[in-house]
Amino acid sequence: MIGKKQLIQKRIFDLVLSVLLLPVLIVPIILLIILCTIDSKQFGVFSQYRIGQHGKPFKIFKLRALKEEPHQLGHLNKSTTRLGLFLRNSKLDELPQLFNVLLGDMSFVGPRPDIEGFADQLTGDDRIILKVKPGITGPATLKYRDEEAILCKQDDPETYNRTIIWVDKVEINKKYVQNWSFYLDLNIITKSILN
Repeated sequence: MIGKKQLIQKRIFDLVLSVLLLPVLIVPIILLIILCTIDSKQFGVFSQYRIGQHGKPFKIFKLRALKEEPHQLGHLNKSTTRLGLFLRNSKLDELPQLFNVLLGDMSFVGPRPDIEGFADQLTGDDRIILKVKPGITGPATLKYRDEEAILCKQDDPETYNRTIIWVDKVEINKKYVQNWSFYLDLNIITKSILN
């Protein structure tokens, strides 16, 4: 079970890695923001409130991949820009979350942060997930890398997400928190890069 000492170790690792990566990635991030701005005809960074550690909301940053019009769960491609489709498939749209890690809202590894109505509604033992900061990647992220494609095949993507995928993610993330180790985080980061 992850404890206070382990949470401190995790934070130190996040800070060191983000400080090392920022000088390397800042120029590509700026270029992608400019390209996303041109492609979507809106500012190239999208922000939205998500549920973070201890159930507290925070503002997440992503490269803008969607057009302005509303989109339905499981039908994202209809409103995804040409560049946005590439960014989502390659997960490069997550690059601005490096700043979320630097600010202390996120970790490199952890449960993916959800909108209200999911993590903030957890009860009982399931709330252990909220002990850790949400991650750019995580064990459930690896399993559901093709989540949008899975949802697109469902007659009712919203219900399938809530009753099947979300329930499975909770179990995966509980096991992650219960069995956390520095090696586990390194392993997940490596798999995320290679997959």
